[in-house]
Amino acid sequence: MSRSSQLLFAAVLATATMAAHAQSAQSTGTMVVIPASGELIVPNDEAHATLNVEEQDKDKAAAASRVNKKMKQGIDIVKRQDPQAQLRTRGYYTYAIYAEDQRPGNKPRTVGWRVGQYLDVTTTNLEGLPRTVAAAQGVLGLNNLQFGLSPAATKKLDANLINMTFKNLNERITSIASALGRRSSDAVVETVDFEGSGNYAQNSPAPKMMRPMAADAPMQEAVAEPSFEPGDTTIGMHLVGKVRFK
Repeated sequence: MSRSSQLLFAAVLATATMAAHAQSAQSTGTMVVIPASGELIVPNDEAHATLNVEEQDKDKAAAASRVNKKMKQGIDIVKRQDPQAQLRTRGYYTYAIYAEDQRPGNKPRTVGWRVGQYLDVTTTNLEGLPRTVAAAQGVLGLNNLQFGLSPAATKKLDANLINMTFKNLNERITSIASALGRRSSDAVVETVDFEGSGNYAQNSPAPKMMRPMAADAPMQEAVAEPSFEPGDTTIGMHLVGKVRFK
């Protein structure tokens, strides 16, 4: 190697060494805010069904009496089919029905009454759900049905989500350390903020309610079992870590 080549090589090596030291010096004490996330896709294990009854009659008391009777029958059927199900009645309503041929300025003329009530059913017995719903549909209407994860399942998966999220954080720390020309061992996690942005929790839109069964619909002696596919739910966890490089 000639004298000039040796000098050129030494200059390049010195420049590279200085750049490396400069990069290391610049990253010393650097605070990096790193978002991380974890995600699991889990089969649904819980169903939320809404059953309803609605009656219409010129006599308000008669309509209410039929609603009360059918709701009691429906509750007894659900309890018999699925003893472990959680039941909650709600939304009892009574509305006047007015004549359509009203003349302007005249007092509305009541021609009847519409009375109804809802029954919410929560169960983890998904195998028996079609049988339960079919039995209840002999008296009540199925207004809405949703599947999701039970609190017990969600709690059980929490540890797995935490592990996955922290694994993602460590992977990102390693990548950032490499980009800074540092070792991952130089990184010190100073703060971990779960749900740091406050915008990670997604609220599902309220489902559209199906039109209640007409009051004059004929009572069926037996209803064929419906088919349900519970599907799955994607659950996620997010955190923000503040990492300082020594």
